[in-house]
Amino acid sequence: CYSDLSSGINAEYGQVERLEDDDEIDEELLAGDETLECLVQSRKEEENFKNLFNDCKFFLSREVPREILVLIIRSLGGEVSWSSDSGVASKYDENDPDITHHIVDRPSQSHQFLSRCYIQPQWVFDSVNQKKLLPIDDYVAGALLPPHLSPFVNSEGYLPPEQVELLDRNETEDKEEEEEKKEALSAEEKRLAIMAMPKKRKILYNKMIHSNKKKAGAVNKLKRKREELDENREKKKTATA
Repeated sequence: CYSDLSSGINAEYGQVERLEDDDEIDEELLAGDETLECLVQSRKEEENFKNLFNDCKFFLSREVPREILVLIIRSLGGEVSWSSDSGVASKYDENDPDITHHIVDRPSQSHQFLSRCYIQPQWVFDSVNQKKLLPIDDYVAGALLPPHLSPFVNSEGYLPPEQVELLDRNETEDKEEEEEKKEALSAEEKRLAIMAMPKKRKILYNKMIHSNKKKAGAVNKLKRKREELDENREKKKTATA
C-alpha cells in the first residue's frame, strides 16, 4: 500500500563506501589538463545536485502527493516528514522548529509558523528540473503558479516566452558561474578524479595524456630550433652590416 511505500522510502539506510583502485597515479598527469578539470567539475556539479535539498527540512500537508515528494526529497539529501495521523514512518511533527519548507496545496492555512516558508509542490519539481533551489516567491501558498516548463526542450522550434526567459536567465547564470570556476583545481581534486575512474578508463586516460605530452614536447622542440635559427640569422645580419 502507499503508506508502506512512503515508510520504506523515508527509512534510514547505511552508507556504502566506494572501493578504490590501488593503482598508482602518475603525478605528471595532475598538471594542467583541461580534460581532467572538466571531469572534476562535472563530478562537483553531480555531487551538488545529489545534495540539492541537503539543508532543507520539509513537512508535507495531508493533501499533497506524498510518495513522489518523499522519493525526490530523500534522493536529493533532504529530510521530510508528515503528520502521524496521515501515515506511519513520520519522523517529526508539524511543530518541529527546524522545519524550513512546509509543502501545502491549499490557498490559506489556519495557522502558520513564521520560521518556515509555505510553498506549493511544484516548487520541488521545478527546482529539480533546474538543478537548483528556485526563489520561492512564485510558489507560496495561494499564488498563481508559473508555467511548468519541461527540462527536455531545446532551442529549435517554438518556445513559449517563459521558456525563452528561463533559457536566457540560465545562460547568463552559467556564464557567471563559469567565470568563477576558472580557478585552477587543486592537485588533490585531480587525484581524486583519477582515482574515481574505472580501471580501463584510467589506462586509456593515461595513454591519452602521455600522447598529448609527447606531442607538446615535439612542438616545443621545433619552436626552440626555430628560435635558434632566427637568432643565428639576426647575428649574421648584424655581423655583415
